[in-house]
Parts: sequence; structure tokens; C-alpha cells
Amino acid sequence: MIRKTVRNDIDELIRIIDQAKAYLKEQGIDQWQDGYPNKEVLLEDIKQGYSYVLEEGHIIGTMSFKVADDPDYVRIDGKWLCEGSYGVIHRIVIDDKYKGEGRAKELLEYAIKGCRESHAISLRIDTHQDNRSMRRFLEKNGFIECGMIYIGGVSPRIAYERCLEY
Repeated sequence: MIRKTVRNDIDELIRIIDQAKAYLKEQGIDQWQDGYPNKEVLLEDIKQGYSYVLEEGHIIGTMSFKVADDPDYVRIDGKWLCEGSYGVIHRIVIDDKYKGEGRAKELLEYAIKGCRESHAISLRIDTHQDNRSMRRFLEKNGFIECGMIYIGGVSPRIAYERCLEY
């Protein structure tokens, strides 16, 4: 089941995010090693209605998803594939115990459905250049590398897009 995150979920979100931070550090990937994402970021997503959890009795995954323009996606060194409204996923994370079971794809499919319901023509996402497992996941699920964006105007990330069929 996928649902909107509520404030009482915050400790579980932090636990799962911390697992991801540890994994990235172990892999030598300089992503999420500066304190981001933190509790305040996660609470703001909950407040804005952008945070979702995947649960089966307990939370096993989370993502931030919205259908709206994202200021970090305005400038791209490259070119987006589709022009028009789009959805954005940030911070898609699965509990370590459930990795490799296709759970991230469930969150991805939920976001695609949300895009279609909102008549968005594509779904966009970004990741660190060295995050090869996420890049493989995105490419395996129909995303195309479009170029480089800069989070906060500073941190470079590889930008991906998947145009949606109706």
C-alpha cells in the first residue's frame, strides 16, 4: 500500500534515509553525506503533501513526489525530452531488508499513475553521477539521461526523464 506520509512516520523515514546515507558512504558516493536530507526537509515534504510511504504493516520505502515545476530543473546542461507539465521524484528510498524485491518500482509506478491523473506528460528524476545502482534502475525503467542539473544551483546531478504515453 502506498499512502501520503504523516508526521508520526518521521522516525521511520529517518531510519530508512540513514540506511541509504550509510550505503552511499560505503560505496564511496558523495551523495547525502552533508546532512541532507534531514528531519526538517522530510517534515516540509510532509507539510506540502509531497511525501509518500510504501508500507506492509510497517514502512518499507518512501519518496518525495509532486506534479509541479521544480526550480532545480529549470536550467539543464542538456535538453529535456518533453515540453509541458511534468512530475518529479526526489529521495526514493527502500529499506535495506527489501532491496532487490522490486519495491522501488512500485513507488515509481505510483508516481507515473499520479502524473497521468494530473495530465503531466513526463516524469523527471535526478541522481549523483556516481550512483550507478540508481542510474541502472532508472535506465531499466525507461528513463533517458538528459543532461546535468544543479541542485540549489550548486550540486551537479544527472537528470533523467521518462515521457509518458497515454
